[in-house]
Amino acid sequence: MKKIGAFFDIDGTLYREGMITAIFKKFINSDIIGADRWFNEVKEKYDRWDKRIGNYDDYLLKMAEIYVEEIKGIHRHQVEFIARKVIEENGDRVYTFTRDRIKWHKDMGHILITISGSPMELVNEMAEKHGFYDWIGTKYYTDEEGFFTGEINPMWDSENKLKAVGNFVKKYNIDLSKSYAYGDTAGDYSMLSMVGNPTAVNPTKELLKELSKDVSILKKSKVAIERKDMVYEFDLDYIMK
Repeated sequence: MKKIGAFFDIDGTLYREGMITAIFKKFINSDIIGADRWFNEVKEKYDRWDKRIGNYDDYLLKMAEIYVEEIKGIHRHQVEFIARKVIEENGDRVYTFTRDRIKWHKDMGHILITISGSPMELVNEMAEKHGFYDWIGTKYYTDEEGFFTGEINPMWDSENKLKAVGNFVKKYNIDLSKSYAYGDTAGDYSMLSMVGNPTAVNPTKELLKELSKDVSILKKSKVAIERKDMVYEFDLDYIMK
């Protein structure tokens, strides 16, 4: 008998910002990343997004780009230690809507899976904390001695999330037509479009544009907006009229 899956993005969907932001700050505090890289390369993109004249993805991807460069030559145990500290301090900074949906899916016996663009060390800690059955994040490769090489397999883009969903479907015998997915950016489009019950959580304009291109996806998609202590839920076709 086929099972029902519930696929969750983490950054901006469960966690209330990008987890790469939290570990980036920890790396600066630990002198692994120089503070000058924030001020010279990231801050402008952050300021543009903060003023709502820039793209959120540009801000996160710039930090991810620097992370790839700076992690090279560091031992995985050091990153795993920092990742545990990040989740210990920040792991409860989640959206009420998403936390409640995770509980509902657990109660329903659904297969909870998170597919996230954050480093796998962070995703592992977050998945354990919130009770996901399985997970996948961006893989940063190490050599035989455990030092990062600078090579990666990203999981923040729609193409790789598509492949990941396909692998989990085979692994757990999941019926996508009855399954659920939750995401917030264009990188989550494939994950949302594949399931029968997609929800865009505090979505970017780019994601809504992608979802609305196909009428069949538009009509089945929902949108959840959480502001302060209120959650507003809509059908996407209602919003796009």
